[in-house]
Amino acid sequence: MSLSPTPLHEEHVAAGARMTPFAGWSMPLHYGSQVAEHHTVRRAAGVFDVSHMTIIDLAGEQTLPFLSRVFANDPAKAAPGRAVYGALLNAEGGVIDDLILYGGEERFRLVTNAATRDRVLDWLNAHAGDFAVGLEVRDDLAMIAVQGPQALPLLKTAAGVDAAPMRRFGTMPHGDWLLARTGYTGEDGVEIMLPHDQAGDLWRRLVDAGIQPAGLAARDTLRLEAGFALYGQDMDESTSALEANLGWTVAWEPPERDFIGRKALEVERAAADGKPSKTLQGIALAGRGVMRAGTPVRASGGDGIVTSGSFSPSLGYSIGLARVPSGSVGECVVELRGKPVPARIVNPRGFLQQAQRNERTPE
Repeated sequence: MSLSPTPLHEEHVAAGARMTPFAGWSMPLHYGSQVAEHHTVRRAAGVFDVSHMTIIDLAGEQTLPFLSRVFANDPAKAAPGRAVYGALLNAEGGVIDDLILYGGEERFRLVTNAATRDRVLDWLNAHAGDFAVGLEVRDDLAMIAVQGPQALPLLKTAAGVDAAPMRRFGTMPHGDWLLARTGYTGEDGVEIMLPHDQAGDLWRRLVDAGIQPAGLAARDTLRLEAGFALYGQDMDESTSALEANLGWTVAWEPPERDFIGRKALEVERAAADGKPSKTLQGIALAGRGVMRAGTPVRASGGDGIVTSGSFSPSLGYSIGLARVPSGSVGECVVELRGKPVPARIVNPRGFLQQAQRNERTPE
């Protein structure tokens, strides 16, 4: 199977990146040290090529009603200058994809995961026929993420763009670019969508300003420390939005808004005092070893499984996300290579707070 290069492929090769297949794309895994890239993003700033993501523009007089049908969050929240995180659900409430919806004056924009491209486009097109809405896949655009506590001042130095006035999940046009104060690392920063032929120049200016290129490996450990779920591991179509801890992204009001998956979620929410049978929680290993996806968990509420796991460079031990029975708290046991190892069920948001303290406290 041939892999698609991003518009920044030559920049990665020139920088000595180790390239790897990902969702049909040739992507940089790291540029020599995953751990160094991880620390740089936590301490200063890193730049990621995320051009493999699928960008879709929607326009037409019934765009908002269409989005109200297919998007579980309230699309009206994506007013001009604002972005909203949410999900597309199937009729059973399972997650087709988690995505970000960007508002605009005359059109909306969706950015979805690379691995779900065909499924998402098929789903949207299958339901668009009932509405006066047009979909345009923006394969002409690249996407660059600048992340870290120094991301905004370094972006201003490199490109002359002051993104500081934007709020979190705010958006801002800049010529042919669209900037959003969003990201997948837990750090401040921006994601920039721009034409292919401008991507290389921006990338080089960012690197020349002192921003470290970072690959998929660091992106994964950073998002784990931030408690962010990964589609295909921590959620999929067989996982309901409530089990995936996406209940906070479901807009239940007004009650007459009949988004796809609503009925199934209402049934699930009504059962067992409104709690799903299983939830996605953070898990911290107390012993030696590294948890990976598929690691069995024995928690206070019953058996579960690690959906994402890795060694945390900022914390110095293995962390992960685990799907465990609702109500599971405190001490648990994971099975590593057939041996029980102590661990603890925790709020995954706490990982990021401790990681940032560790990285930014002078020794």
